[in-house]
Amino acid sequence: MTTHDPRSGSDGGAEGSPRGPAPAPATVPPPEPGRAGVPVGRPTVARTRGELARALVRLRGADGGGRRRTVAFVPTMGALHEGHRALVRRARELGDSVVVSIFVNPLQFGPSEDLDRYPRTFAGDLALCAEEGVALVFAPTTEVMYPAEARVTVDAGPMGELLEGAHRPGHFGGVLTVVTKLFNLVTPDVAVFGEKDAQQLALVRRMVADLDLPVHVVSGATIREDDGMALSSRNRYLSEGERVTARALSRALRAGAEQAEHGPDAVRAAAASVLDAAAQASPPLVLDYLALVDPATFTEVDDGFDGQATLAVAGRVGATRLIDNVALTLPGASAP
Repeated sequence: MTTHDPRSGSDGGAEGSPRGPAPAPATVPPPEPGRAGVPVGRPTVARTRGELARALVRLRGADGGGRRRTVAFVPTMGALHEGHRALVRRARELGDSVVVSIFVNPLQFGPSEDLDRYPRTFAGDLALCAEEGVALVFAPTTEVMYPAEARVTVDAGPMGELLEGAHRPGHFGGVLTVVTKLFNLVTPDVAVFGEKDAQQLALVRRMVADLDLPVHVVSGATIREDDGMALSSRNRYLSEGERVTARALSRALRAGAEQAEHGPDAVRAAAASVLDAAAQASPPLVLDYLALVDPATFTEVDDGFDGQATLAVAGRVGATRLIDNVALTLPGASAP
């Protein structure tokens, strides 16, 4: 889900998926209340399944020409920031109405992870949704989403056991289960997920394809701060010194991407050099993984790989865990 996860650094090949040589900063212009095409006003808030269903009937009512109105959906866990704002704006381009969900999903938190610590900023989230013309916010409680113990869940398969899945067992099963439930409840025509959570995005696409879910998944570019760090609700946990160290994640991705023309080994070596230096900093970066993977399977690419790849990194500075990635193109075995 386009879930930012403050424990994991998680926020999250369709249209809107940029493939640049490095994680260049992307910015969102400030909101302009009343700008053309964006209605200003408080969105409807649905807390229960019944309230959601009734609100969706109103949203989907036929237009003047008898056409059923379309719904674009942005699932989130709240603590919304400019990265989420960009996803909402992308959704507005794709549907007649935008629905945003705000739900901190306990099923994707492990027993030692900080579900209770996850930031909950509903008033600010609602204000951002209003500024961006969101029509409906679905903000259920845990009891609404899981009225009984979840005994049937979605298995994320082999891809869900790699990288993030290896460090957080069961996480992606929880993500895919709640995304499936939200798709069933909201019945969107299109759903927008952030590229910052690249493995999550790939798994959602795989699930939609494998299970024939009637929703089109579109990606939104990672939004970066001025210092290159990917926007994340979790950045607020970093002290000034920790943030200096954490910048190494995006620097490593940039260094690796700049070596793409020289092949996988050069990409990995350039990124690892930056991360090795950060491991000696004070405070240090504790690396979970650095991986150059096929974006369709999230398995490591070999020396002869030709085409689009994802360079992904995860690590911890102090108590804060962060993830990031960049897409790049490898030239294959013919590279010098």
